[in-house]
Parts: sequence; structure tokens; C-alpha cells
Amino acid sequence: MALKPEPKAAFHSVQYALRVLESVSTHGDGVTGAQLSRETGLPAGHLAPLLLTLRREGYVEQVTDGAYVIGPSLLELGSGTARRQALEAKLQQTLVQLRDSVGAAVYVSRYVDGEIRVTQMADGPRTPAVNEWVDFRSAAHASAIGKCLLTQLDQNGRRDHLSRHRIARLTSRTITSEKVLFSKLDSQPATVPVLDLQEYAVGTVCAAVPLTAGSSAGCLALSLPIEHAHRLRAAAATLNRRAAPVLLSLAL
Repeated sequence: MALKPEPKAAFHSVQYALRVLESVSTHGDGVTGAQLSRETGLPAGHLAPLLLTLRREGYVEQVTDGAYVIGPSLLELGSGTARRQALEAKLQQTLVQLRDSVGAAVYVSRYVDGEIRVTQMADGPRTPAVNEWVDFRSAAHASAIGKCLLTQLDQNGRRDHLSRHRIARLTSRTITSEKVLFSKLDSQPATVPVLDLQEYAVGTVCAAVPLTAGSSAGCLALSLPIEHAHRLRAAAATLNRRAAPVLLSLAL
């Protein structure tokens, strides 16, 4: 798989978070915010909201003297099977919270071995998942998940995928021209959610934001029934803001 080299904003946030966690873990008795700023090179204005996120997610804790120590979420990770299970449980908890926050089913998808895979999701009676009436692997050109993942591939990677999964018209809104599709992918701003306005399925709208770390392409997505389409852009904006904790769970 060939990936575009441009990193995404959420990835930068996770790089900084990992740097902070590395610093905190070396100080068994705790480390102050000022010292963290010196050790990581992050200015206080950037460090403060990052520490707030890490505290909310349980990766660090602030003790009585104001110093920061590693939190329970980081301690639970361990190694091997226990680490994988802890990561999955932590990610699922994050997705459930995000589902309730945006009022929509949410999904994590990865591009693995040339295929689209939805690896985790959170839905519910009030936030139903999209009806996967066509396998997502065959609908990259139409779904928000698929288009978001394709934006992270270079031209050869995209052509390779579409050579194995031919473009098909799924609804009257589906793009069926490879040239038009690639043009839209190239013009998609990295910081703006990718939308699917009934291109994959009539009656459903979706949005996705990239979760790119190193050579791994991924995305965080949501779906809404068409009667809630008026909430899509606001929900997508929230999804974009909340992407960093999800990527942090994946990166760890």
C-alpha cells in the first residue's frame, strides 16, 4: 500500500501526546507541567489542553501537589494479549462516549493488506448502524469511510484498489467516473471531514475523518439516517475534534 506523505493534524496531536507520556513515565514521583514543557519542548499553551485530554482519557493523573503521574489507562495496557484486550476495551469506551456525544453510530476503519476493514464500532437503538447492503470493501468510491481511506493513498494505491473493486453505481448520487473521483479526492482538504450524502445508500448520510499514523491508513466515521441530515456537519465537526483520543488509543 502506498500512502501519501502528508501527516494529518490529529497525528501531530498524538505525536505530542506520546512525547508527554514518555516524559511522565520517567518520573515515578510525578512531574510538573513546567518541567514537562521543558522536556518535551511544547509551549504551555499547547501542553495544557493536551494534558487535559490525557487526564480525561485516564492516561495521566494529577496528584495533590499538582504534579502528573501515569494513569490507570496506561497501566492497564501491559503487554501481549492483555495489552490488546485493554486497548480494545479502552477504544470501545471512547467510541461509546463519542457515539453519545454526536448522537450517531461511530466506526473505526483501517486499510489493511489492500482492503477496507471496519475494526470497531459503537451503535445503539437510537443510533443505528448503516445497513451494509454492499460490502464496504467494494464501495470505497461511494462511502465516506472508503473515500477517506482512499485520500490517504497515492495514485497507484488508489488505482490498485479500484482495479480489484470496480466502480459501480449504488445510488443516483454515486460517482462512477474514476477521473472525477480522483479529482475530488485530490481536492479534499486534510482537515475537513469527508462526506457521503446518500452516495452509498439511499436514506443514510455519513462523515469520516482520517486517523493516519506512519504507514497505517485509518479513519473515524459516523452515520445518520436521512431525517437527521441537518445534524451531519455539526456532528462531523465534533468527530474531527475528538479524533485525537481515538488515534492515541490506536497508536499505543
